[in-house]
Amino acid sequence: MIVVLLQILIAVLFVSLVSILGIFIFFNKKTLNKILFYLVSFAAGTLLGAAFLDLLPEALEEGFKESVPVFILVGLLSFFVLEKFLHWHHHHAGHKHEEVHGFTYLNIVGDAIHNFLDGAVIAISFMNSTALGIVATIAIIAHEIPQEIADFSILIYGGFSKAKALIYNFLTALTAVIGALASYFYSSAINNSTIFLTSFAVGGFVYIASTDLIPEIHKEKDFKKSLVQLALLALGIFLVWIVGEIFKH
Repeated sequence: MIVVLLQILIAVLFVSLVSILGIFIFFNKKTLNKILFYLVSFAAGTLLGAAFLDLLPEALEEGFKESVPVFILVGLLSFFVLEKFLHWHHHHAGHKHEEVHGFTYLNIVGDAIHNFLDGAVIAISFMNSTALGIVATIAIIAHEIPQEIADFSILIYGGFSKAKALIYNFLTALTAVIGALASYFYSSAINNSTIFLTSFAVGGFVYIASTDLIPEIHKEKDFKKSLVQLALLALGIFLVWIVGEIFKH
C-alpha cells in the first residue's frame, strides 16, 4: 500500500505543479495586460462549463438525489454571504492600497474545493489500479490547464499582483494533496461527503460566473469586441466539454 500512496502523492504533486507551469508558458506581463479583459469572458465560460458539464454530472452520477439542488443552493447562498462579508470587511478596514474584489477570494474557495475533489478522484483511481490512476491523472491535468488559466485571469483581474496570483493559484492546487490523503485514509467518509462538496462547488462557480464575471463582460459596449467576448465565453464552455468527452474519469 506504501507504493500506492507514493503513486498518489507523485500524481497530485505533478497536477499541482501544472497550475503554475502553465501560467509561465502562456503568459508574459505585456500579453496578459492586453488580453486580460477578454480572458474574463473565457474564465466565465470555464466556470460555467466546470459547474454544469463536470461537477454537476459527478454529483448526479448515482442518480438524482433531492440533496443535490439543496446543496447547490447552499453553495450559492454561502458565496453570497461570504462576498457580502468581504465587502463589509474591506469597507470598514480603511486600507488605502489597491482594492481587491471579493470575487477573487470566492474563486479561491471554489477552486480549492474543486482541486480537493480532483485529488480524491486520483487517490481512488490509484487504489483501484495503477493504469486507472494514470488515466485519471492525465484527464485531470487536461481539464486543469484551461481551468488554471481562468483562475489566474480572475485573480489578476480582481486586483492581485502576478506574483500573488501565482502563489494563491499554487496553494489552492495543493488542496488536491489534502483531498488525495483524505480519500486514501478515510475513503468512506470522503465518499459520503462528495455529493455535498461537489454540489456546493457547483453553486459557488455559478455564483462567481453569473454575479461577478458576466456583469464585467457587460461593461464592454463595442459590438465587435462583445462578439469576441461571446466567442471566448463559448470557448471556455466548449473546452471543458471536449476534455470531459476525451478523458472521462
